[in-house]
Amino acid sequence: MGRLARIVLGIPAREVRAAERALGPERGPLRDRFLALGESFQEGYHAALADPRPEALAARLAAVERELQGFACEGAGMGLTMLDLLAPGRPRRFAAFAAGAGSPQIYMLHAGAGWALARLPIAPRRLVDRLDPLHGWMVLDGLGFHYSLFHRAAAIERGEVPARISGYARRPFDVGVGRSLWFFERADPGRIARRLARFPRERRSELWSGLGEAAAYAGGGERPALEELRRAAGPWLPSFAQGVSFSAETRERAGNPAPHTELACQVIWGAGAAEVAAAVRASAAGLPPDGEVPAFEVWKRRIGERLADFSAARRRAGAGGGPPAAEPVSGPCAPASPSGRERSRS
Repeated sequence: MGRLARIVLGIPAREVRAAERALGPERGPLRDRFLALGESFQEGYHAALADPRPEALAARLAAVERELQGFACEGAGMGLTMLDLLAPGRPRRFAAFAAGAGSPQIYMLHAGAGWALARLPIAPRRLVDRLDPLHGWMVLDGLGFHYSLFHRAAAIERGEVPARISGYARRPFDVGVGRSLWFFERADPGRIARRLARFPRERRSELWSGLGEAAAYAGGGERPALEELRRAAGPWLPSFAQGVSFSAETRERAGNPAPHTELACQVIWGAGAAEVAAAVRASAAGLPPDGEVPAFEVWKRRIGERLADFSAARRRAGAGGGPPAAEPVSGPCAPASPSGRERSRS
């Protein structure tokens, strides 16, 4: 089936060119970096279509440059999900890979599944409900990034959200939109701040979280830019820091650390990536089942509390760094509890 799947589901060259045009005509290291990440994504996507068997796919992904393997796994997540939805079978390809050889890349696989959601006319809840209860929300992150990349005018210029995205799902969707801004605005703190100022205030927390994910995972920003973003984030600094922490854990779990992830953690949290990742993992212990507030949201709140306390302890010890301890759980950036209408996943 591999050859036929690639013919039918392969990413057309015109879409690749469209993504490149979305980045604008400006040349520079960050644009080149994005294109390299895109190539790794495509490599992983086509590898999944060619042979979705876990062992074979894991071997092909392992051949990708280590630092870029996460992006290849994101592409593989898209490919496996496309196959699952268009050619159903047991065991489900995505679940089999995520539970075994792909487990270290669980975050990137779920983000990649969101790309499949973007290309198929299915309700987000249908896909989220069949995935891991905790990480499944990251599908909406991938969907938000895809929507911004291929519909920049609607997503970024006009701030539109697809009609099928409602309730709590809008929050992780906006994280994906925020990730795209890191590339669209060239990691430039001034451009980022001006762009975010055009979005409604209630969306900025998640947008800053996505920026933190991209800054720490994809990289491309130097220390002065990260320091300026830390100041520019203002009341949304905890959200920015939470995004950084997710990226630290993503790389730590996969065993592919990167200097730019370490740098982002040092600048934003005043701590190393391994320490930040450990706090993220500890925050996931004993999470309650989804209720009025999804477990995924409880996890994010716990991360803010734990890392804020950790940061405050470092300041008391004279180490410096990190956002104010109280900010992640109070003030204008505190996550809002979903209303009755928002309890639905889609």
